[in-house]
Amino acid sequence: MTPVPETHRLVESGEIVVPETHDIEVRALTPDDVWDALKRGFADFRTKPSYMLVFGLFYPLGAAFAAGIALGYNVLPLVFPVASGMALMGPFAAIVLYHVSRRRECGRPFSWNEIGRTFERTQVWAVVILAGVLFAWFFLWLLAADTIFQMTLGYAGYYEPREFFSRVLTTPEGWTLIIAGHIAGFVFAAVVLAANVVSFPMLLDRPVGAATAVVTSLRVTMKSPQTVALWGFIIALSMAGGTALFLIGLGVVVPVIGHATWHLYRKAVEEPPNWPYTEPTRDGAV
Repeated sequence: MTPVPETHRLVESGEIVVPETHDIEVRALTPDDVWDALKRGFADFRTKPSYMLVFGLFYPLGAAFAAGIALGYNVLPLVFPVASGMALMGPFAAIVLYHVSRRRECGRPFSWNEIGRTFERTQVWAVVILAGVLFAWFFLWLLAADTIFQMTLGYAGYYEPREFFSRVLTTPEGWTLIIAGHIAGFVFAAVVLAANVVSFPMLLDRPVGAATAVVTSLRVTMKSPQTVALWGFIIALSMAGGTALFLIGLGVVVPVIGHATWHLYRKAVEEPPNWPYTEPTRDGAV
């Protein structure tokens, strides 16, 4: 029998009370909060880099696998949309990283055994629902990218890599493809960012539903739109830089961003009174 998570037990016993969605307090974020979250995220990564590199490398391996499938099926035009679209799955993919940061913040140990216990404290069905929405959004992005390609360069079957890049970079149609693709990508990424800036960390931390987590993320975004936009720009720039380093850079970028997301959540959302396991030790060490 699966043990009842401590947070859920305390909620059911009435020892702590979870605020309703409209009662959850959100703070205004500043650029200093973003930089501090990144600093803390890097400190978390540096503490357990061997663990985190494994999770970070899921991204480059996944991108390489997706690109290999694309190349194998002669759909070279979808290689970039597939690789860049993986960032849309980031909020879900980093859930184990949130767990690591939470335990380190509270002075609790972390080991490989703890990975399997991540979902003991998580609203599993809510996570499944939000992950399903992200997957659907990812495939909609691929559909949009394919539609833009066919409307600009047209579908002409197999492309040799040299021919493909020549058409994209040296023709008016290719320039239109680049501009339209980036605009569409920005829209897709902005929606994911606004709805998930704190949603998955919140599902790990509190017994709330998917709707509450998403609404809270939207409230955080509306309260600090410029700071959330800065956060999104940093994520996009970091992912692009990690990808440019032959995808290997994502092995560092993804864990640091994942850890930092947890710390940004802690800055953005007030915790209820008497919330368990929120007081860090003096040095915060694992």
